[in-house]
Amino acid sequence: MQFSDIKGDCRFNGTLASDRAGRLYDSRFRDALRSTRRPLSEKEMRTVEAMTALRITARLTHGLMDRWADKHGLSEGRLHVLWALKAAPERQLPLGELADQLEVTPRNVTGLIDHLERDGLVERIDDPADRRLTYARLTMAGAKRLEGMREQGLEWQLKIAAGLSTEELEQLRHACLQLIENMTGTTVAEKNA
Repeated sequence: MQFSDIKGDCRFNGTLASDRAGRLYDSRFRDALRSTRRPLSEKEMRTVEAMTALRITARLTHGLMDRWADKHGLSEGRLHVLWALKAAPERQLPLGELADQLEVTPRNVTGLIDHLERDGLVERIDDPADRRLTYARLTMAGAKRLEGMREQGLEWQLKIAAGLSTEELEQLRHACLQLIENMTGTTVAEKNA
């Protein structure tokens, strides 16, 4: 499966242009912003442009990931379950903790596990010490499925980020995490704890 097999559905309706510094912007969107009733300051203009570019990037990335997972017989949600279990100690997590990690409801995680269990990629394990606890555990078949997808996923991420230097990638990561910090109130000290 080639990257072009899934990226074909990506659509961007703007018009890319470069400013004097060689930085990309959407000229159609910028023109639309300039024609608003209240003129925006330079900082407001750049903020709205950046946040809009981020939303478009998130939408496109989500669509690519969903199509990629679908090509492997998974939904994006099921794929996230498999990755979470692969990273967990003993490749298993209590269902409640898994729901918390994935930021979904317990009911949603139950549905995801039902499908994955039916496909033989995950199994439910009852906790013998606490009958209220049920774990989801990644099976060998689930681990094999992920391993088969890993290299391709890395290759696609590298293609998406093609043309960005290591420094630009670090700046991108930092900017995204700063936005997360602003939205959640999480501080560096809390992240390290």
